[in-house]
Amino acid sequence: MNRYFIKLAYNGSGFHGWQIQDNAHSVQAELTEKLILLLKTDLNIVGCGRTDTGVHASEFFAHFDIEDEIENTEDLMYKLNSFLSEGIVIYNIYLVDNQLHSRFSAKKRTYKYYISTIKNPFQNHLSYYFNVPLNVEEMNKATNYLFDYEDFTSFSKLHTQTATNNCKIEKAEWTEEDGTLVFTISADRFLRNMVRAIVGTLIEIGRGKLKAEDIKTIIESKDRANAGYSVPAHGLFLNKVKY
Repeated sequence: MNRYFIKLAYNGSGFHGWQIQDNAHSVQAELTEKLILLLKTDLNIVGCGRTDTGVHASEFFAHFDIEDEIENTEDLMYKLNSFLSEGIVIYNIYLVDNQLHSRFSAKKRTYKYYISTIKNPFQNHLSYYFNVPLNVEEMNKATNYLFDYEDFTSFSKLHTQTATNNCKIEKAEWTEEDGTLVFTISADRFLRNMVRAIVGTLIEIGRGKLKAEDIKTIIESKDRANAGYSVPAHGLFLNKVKY
């Protein structure tokens, strides 16, 4: 059996996330359908994670196993890009060791969340337009407390089936780029809705509704109700996956 990795990116606007679902258009479903058509064999594609409806990925990895070795992966990539809808692009398809797993072998993931402070019609589906002034210094002060904790139950979607809500955050910071606020966060793993809930909480701090130190109490409560709102999905990108 041969294992192949696929490096891809997608605009999540037209998809109900990565994961295959009944009666919903997903990235995994479309990619699986087109690969089966081209390779003329049944296969199962495993992604490096799952993104929710409307979330984007500027870098995403998936893998599949196939009996026969693929003769020309560049040709397959070209054909696959021709068959897939405009919201998905394939950057590479390559043979890997059978022990390498797109999800479980990932050591670090990085997400970016984009907030437009200036109205921009070309960014409507790629950033969250938020024109209320924010104290970025206080928001960055609050992010420093994230490194002191591992249990992020307060920022997790309720009733998920994860074995643990522990994550190790390595980086979390806000930067400003030409009228856009960018939140970058890296960790070994993320809980469902975690980044969007953290950003929503940091916005409340930036607006002065909460103090930077309040994020400690929120995390320690292990109660999603105490954290801020979940910001819209369309501003979120899975940006980098490290193996």
